[in-house]
Amino acid sequence: MNLSTNTILLTGGASGIGLALAVRFLQAGSTVIIVGRRAEKLAEAQQRYPGLITRVADVADAAERAELVRWATATYPQLNVLVNNAGIQNRVQLAAPDADWDHLRQEIVINVEAPIHLSTLLIPHLREQANAAIVNVTSGLSFAPAAFAPIYSATKAALHSFTLSLRHQLQPIGVSVLEIVPPAVNTDLGGPGLHTFGVNVDEFADSIVARLAAGEQEVGFGTSEQARLASRAELDERFRMMNNR
Repeated sequence: MNLSTNTILLTGGASGIGLALAVRFLQAGSTVIIVGRRAEKLAEAQQRYPGLITRVADVADAAERAELVRWATATYPQLNVLVNNAGIQNRVQLAAPDADWDHLRQEIVINVEAPIHLSTLLIPHLREQANAAIVNVTSGLSFAPAAFAPIYSATKAALHSFTLSLRHQLQPIGVSVLEIVPPAVNTDLGGPGLHTFGVNVDEFADSIVARLAAGEQEVGFGTSEQARLASRAELDERFRMMNNR
């Protein structure tokens, strides 16, 4: 992936993995538009990194997704990279759920429906651009799920599957499809303090961006790198160990 001279639309870019990636793309010489639901978090990110462009949008809403794409392509017609990073994670006990379906389905909407919709909306534009790419951020849990986050794990497995099919379909029209497979990273995903055991976000982002620049299509880090390359027997053992602690 060429890291410079791109115009990148990156969802969930106000904090965590999204912001770390956005900063590195910006520093490499690309124009970067970060998208998020909270104007104050976007403003904080822009204050820290003045080169970032911000746009408030809720990717859980189909109409807002369509308006985001309309605005982005009209305002930045050279837009050539979409990074589907926005995601949420909830810890759910399915035997005794403490939330109604409207709440539970938000993981499906944000983690799966939104990236598929945004991709399909942008493909007609991207196919006309040089060095066009769609980058999907999945998870090591795509390969061996965490039982405490069953919906999240399933959505990331679905996005991994979609990424493989999308890559196959878009290869003839010259749009690259890349996948970032994070392990647990020390961010506020799921709530503050839940991922303090995770890897450092800067170490993760440095490694991922370097490997994308080197031309890799699917990249993990640490335990997620092990998971994406594991055999079925190794994944079964990983699942057993992870969920019987």
